[in-house]
Formats: sequence, C-alpha cells, structure tokens
Amino acid sequence: MRTITFIGNGTMALSIAKGLKGKYHIELVGRNMKNLDTFETQLGTKINKYLLKDFDMTGKTILLCVKPGNVEEVAKLVQGKADLLISVLAGVSTKILKKYFKPKTVVRSMPNLAASTGKSMTTLTGDAKAKEDGIVILNAIGRTLWLESEKELDVATALAGSGPAYLALIAEALVDGAVKQGLKREDAMATMRGLFNGFASLIQNVHPATLKDDVMSPGGTTASGYGALEEGNVRASCMNAIEKAYKKALEL
Repeated sequence: MRTITFIGNGTMALSIAKGLKGKYHIELVGRNMKNLDTFETQLGTKINKYLLKDFDMTGKTILLCVKPGNVEEVAKLVQGKADLLISVLAGVSTKILKKYFKPKTVVRSMPNLAASTGKSMTTLTGDAKAKEDGIVILNAIGRTLWLESEKELDVATALAGSGPAYLALIAEALVDGAVKQGLKREDAMATMRGLFNGFASLIQNVHPATLKDDVMSPGGTTASGYGALEEGNVRASCMNAIEKAYKKALEL
C-alpha cells in the first residue's frame, strides 16, 4: 500500500486523511508532537509521526496542508526532495512551491471538507507528468477535475473549496426561516438535511435553471419564495462571493 505523507495537521489535512484512510498508509509531519498525537486520535488509526526538523522528504509523496504564509518557513525545516508534492494551499503557485521545496513534480489541488466522507469535489492542475498520479490519489476522496491553468484553479477554489461554507450559510438560514414560521428546530434540521441530500442527486443531471423551473408553478409558493430571494439579491451576492474569494486567493 502506498504511503502519503501529510505536512500539516489542520482541519483540511484531517478531512483528507479520513478519506484516504484504509486506501493508503498515512504519515504525519508537524511542529508539535502533542498536536500530531491529537490528529492521530481524531483519525482513529495508528500512523507514523515526525517533527518537521527531523523529516526527510526524499522519494516521498507529500500532501502539503500548511498555512499559505508558512511555506517558506516550513520548507527550511524539512530536508530532501519529494517525488510528488500535492499542495492544497489556496493561492500558492506551483512556481513558489518549486522554488522552496524543489520536488520532482508538483500538483496544486483544492479539495473541500467533504473529503472526510469521500465526497470532495477536488480541482487540480500542475505538472502534466504528475496529472494521472494526482488524480488517482485524490479520486480516493471524491470526484476530481483537472484544470488547464492555475487561474482556473484559483476560481474553482472560490467555488468548490469555499462552497461548503456558503451552502452552510444557506442551510442555516433556511432552517431559521422554518423555525420562525413555527416548525420545531429538530424537524427543520431533518427536513433541510433531506432537502440537501435529494438536491445533490438531482443537480448531477439537471441544469439549475431547469430544476428551478420544474419546481416553480405560476403563482405558487415556490414562486413567492423565489421572488423574495431575488429581492434580497441572493443571486448577486453569490456571484460576488466567488469574485471576492477568487481575489483573496490571489492575495495570499
């Protein structure tokens, strides 16, 4: 079984590790052994753990999950050159990764938190000769899409990478709306979860506009509620959220 070495032990690293667990051997590298032990406990399986200052990347497949601003510092602490470096860092270009880590090949990727359940939508780009390898590894945590440029990846980061937070806001707001009108919160939560589960399957094969039109009958309840969303500029706000997140990725 192939070994994947995680550098970084944050939330995204844990989500990806949960998705890869059982399919790959997992190693973890970080600054603090206590934090590495906590990661191991949360992952629920024994893993090899190393401190950054003691770790040699030579010949390894690395999954880089540190904060974008810590790239240079982390690179100074590790030794050797990885065979493949897969980065999940928003806004950090392959040029920067090659400059500091000097791996044989680089793939930039943007999974999301659904990796922990094998349902991530992960976009990738990078060295063409590492394309197949990167796709195979990240297919283990969900669906993948290889993009032809880093600009496209940065835009996709704003959509698929940040998207769970946007949808969580919408889910919470819908539940609050139902509670406001008199539905018990636990029933509103159950209804919302069923809604999202069903919607996830529907949207795979139907264009959003078609799905909306199929639900919205003339003068009906959906039309009334949809009109309220348009009055609240929900469509424009969603588009603006993608723009803001994309521009932030470029700043990192």
